[in-house]
Amino acid sequence: MITPKIPEEDVKRVEALKAYSILDTLPEQEYDDITLLASQICNTPVSLISLIDDNRQWFKSHHGLDATETPRDIAFCAHAINEQDQLFIVNDSRKDVRFHDNPLVTGDPHVIFYTGMPLVSADGYSLGTLCVIDHQPRNLDESQIKALKALSGQIVRLFELRRKSLKLEATVSELAMQNKVLEKFAGIAAHDIKSPLSIIVMMSELFEKQYAGQLDETGKELLKMIGSSSLKLIQLIDGILHYSRQSGVLQADKQDLCLNRLIDELIPLVDSNREVQIQIFPDKDIWIYSNKIALEQIFLNLLTNSIKYNKQVNPVISIFIEEDNLVTKINVADNGPGVRIEDRDRIFEIFETGGEVDKFGESGNGIGLATVKTLVKGLGGGIRLVPGTKEGANFEFTIKK
Repeated sequence: MITPKIPEEDVKRVEALKAYSILDTLPEQEYDDITLLASQICNTPVSLISLIDDNRQWFKSHHGLDATETPRDIAFCAHAINEQDQLFIVNDSRKDVRFHDNPLVTGDPHVIFYTGMPLVSADGYSLGTLCVIDHQPRNLDESQIKALKALSGQIVRLFELRRKSLKLEATVSELAMQNKVLEKFAGIAAHDIKSPLSIIVMMSELFEKQYAGQLDETGKELLKMIGSSSLKLIQLIDGILHYSRQSGVLQADKQDLCLNRLIDELIPLVDSNREVQIQIFPDKDIWIYSNKIALEQIFLNLLTNSIKYNKQVNPVISIFIEEDNLVTKINVADNGPGVRIEDRDRIFEIFETGGEVDKFGESGNGIGLATVKTLVKGLGGGIRLVPGTKEGANFEFTIKK
């Protein structure tokens, strides 16, 4: 018996094999289907997907054989990996000086006929073989050889998909961990910043009460500016913190929801005095299976914007709901000033605003619509500002069914 030659750069070859994290994994149907096909096509009782480790050959799939591994120094496949990109064929091992006294020939599983096609990785290393085995001498015809090569290529593609999938899982896991760290940091930072701001607000109010008689109008105005600026900063911090937590909101459970009822429940929160006419079309219950918290946040932001920036005597908000087999489409339209054409592409980006002040004389912080966009996208839909509207703003978004 002749022991297999160790390939050049075998250390790197084994490292390449281990990078797939496939050694000693459980059986998988995709690989078992390939060995079954190889056996049937080549009319052999045994077919293996063999991977050559440091000191052993291990079988990812073994059709017609109970063993899961053998020592490397007696493995036929350890010879085959030296014939990169070529079939390694042994028609009758009993007449081959390399194998005639090999224990795999003289004893179980009595390997008389062997043909192995090397499994070559994308970086050029022979990881193992797809091989077929018989207990008697034989040959393969051209169609069988062609099929064996095609199946070996499919195995390598499965290996590459596995490596990419593992890399993606690791990236997702890393990002999830980073998100948790960032969310924790955001919470701590928000608390540490808001605390002194809250003290500034309280101190300015206290100062105004106790020393109002000693301040002129300019002093009083400056004091109010200090308080209002601090409150605005607190609101901005709350908005950023809320925006950073949207991925957590989307992980909440979905449920069957009646959109009409959900909107009706939100109206008192955005228009407690019932000063705005809010109408829903059609006037019937429309159900959707989705995330309630996310939908509430979407409608709260859109309705609040429509009310804040509408300076009409009789403000009106119209909500139109349409359905098809794939999505539910919702339009939230108002009769307010609308959005300038030059601002329509950027208002969904965080910290970007249209520049207008609301009816209370304040400008937005550019977080609300960015939050809406994130939530809608997380629900499998999209959002846009409908172009060509003569009056008011018309926000259209879809929710995937």
